[in-house]
Amino acid sequence: MSRIVLVSNRVGDVSKAALAGGVVIAIADVLRARSGLWLGWSGRTGEKSEEARTTPDFQEMDGATIATLPLSHREFKDYYLGYSNAVLWPVFHTRLDLAQFEAGYYQRYVDVNRRFALTLQPLLKPDDTIWIHDYHMIPLGLELRKLGVNNPIGFFLHIPVPPAQLFMAIPEYRDLARSLAAYDLIGLQTRTDCANMLDFFRNAVFGRLLQDGRMRVFDREISVKSFPVGIDMDSFLESRPKRSREQPTPATRLIGVDRLDYTKGLPQKFRAFGRFLEKYPDYRRKVVLSQIAPPTRESVVAYADIRNELESLSGMINGKLGELDWVPIHYIHRSTPRRMLVDVYQHSRIGFVTPLRDGMNLVAKEYVAAQDPDDPGVLILSRFAGAAEQMKQALIVNPYDVEEMADTIKIALEMGRQERKDRHRALVSGIRSYDTFWWCRSFLAELDAVASGKNLPPLGGVGGLGDDLAKKSASPIELAGLPSRLSSN
Repeated sequence: MSRIVLVSNRVGDVSKAALAGGVVIAIADVLRARSGLWLGWSGRTGEKSEEARTTPDFQEMDGATIATLPLSHREFKDYYLGYSNAVLWPVFHTRLDLAQFEAGYYQRYVDVNRRFALTLQPLLKPDDTIWIHDYHMIPLGLELRKLGVNNPIGFFLHIPVPPAQLFMAIPEYRDLARSLAAYDLIGLQTRTDCANMLDFFRNAVFGRLLQDGRMRVFDREISVKSFPVGIDMDSFLESRPKRSREQPTPATRLIGVDRLDYTKGLPQKFRAFGRFLEKYPDYRRKVVLSQIAPPTRESVVAYADIRNELESLSGMINGKLGELDWVPIHYIHRSTPRRMLVDVYQHSRIGFVTPLRDGMNLVAKEYVAAQDPDDPGVLILSRFAGAAEQMKQALIVNPYDVEEMADTIKIALEMGRQERKDRHRALVSGIRSYDTFWWCRSFLAELDAVASGKNLPPLGGVGGLGDDLAKKSASPIELAGLPSRLSSN
């Protein structure tokens, strides 16, 4: 069985995967099952001399090898805060107005990826399978190819792909296309993302779609398919403390849990809730919105702006509509331990998940997973979250339409128990079918098949899910070299 080599901007603590949640659980099991190596940034920043370093620090952790490199202060500023988060992040989330194209970050972005390639190349074995993650590392595959690495290399993008014309607003879009063409398989969250990526290749660099569904770009044939990230529902529910700390409140609660980011639609959410209370005054004193918004990238100006806007909005709405014994919006600007969220979700009648643009959004899935099947809450979900492509039984809204969201809150609050149960049952079925282990297995199965020259059944058209993988048939699992359900112990 070939070894899995993972590369990402940051590495996770695989010994605490169950606490971290998300994709770390599946990745930890892959590393254990296939004696893997995980390379990433250590989280430490140092002096300029770090830029020449290609010898990582190693740590054996729960059966896996973790290799890390530091960044210099200049690399952190230009590669991470700069090109990754001030150019790629806003463009991929359709916010061209916030992209800092003129800042000259691109060269440092490539330099860091080259340093990771120089670090990784001597550590590789001939039969390794390489899996690179997310927008920070787009050039890494090409840099490895330049060093003579011929191993199978897959790339998974966790954030959305913008329409081709927006992608092409990036001055270096041709270089990014050439980097993406170095991969054997590009995995994306949704069918829409796949369509956008193929359209980008066609328009930007004259890519040609082949009869077998692959794309020919720069004399290479690559596969582009969707593999929506899921959650491990059982592990999430088991993370709940044995004794609940969450007490039922007199008011019915709407819950939002989002990083403090301009892509999450938090101002629109606050305005919609305020409009709901104005439009339907009988619900005043009966409902509250609890918004947990942990800080992120606070040194970036755009994030300071969104924080100031939220503090102003929540203060205005609470001051205008609140009473001495009732505050409409509970705005919490700090992290909440994942294990505590199960109870918070379960005691909330509405999950309010309305990003302006999101690759997937696992909060939506976690909220549904935490509900009492006999008396479940209702999920209100943005049509622009990747999860909306799977979770069609949620109440789907346009996060830019404040009136629609206000009316949908009323619909959710007044929905009968049987309809809530029917919607919840269908949503849970999808969450269990396409869990985090399915995501990991199906991507690796496809990458192994591409590398061996085999063709798996088409995934339901361009970027589709397909019946064969949906049923978790034996052949893709065996190709991935993993058990039918990865152990999370």
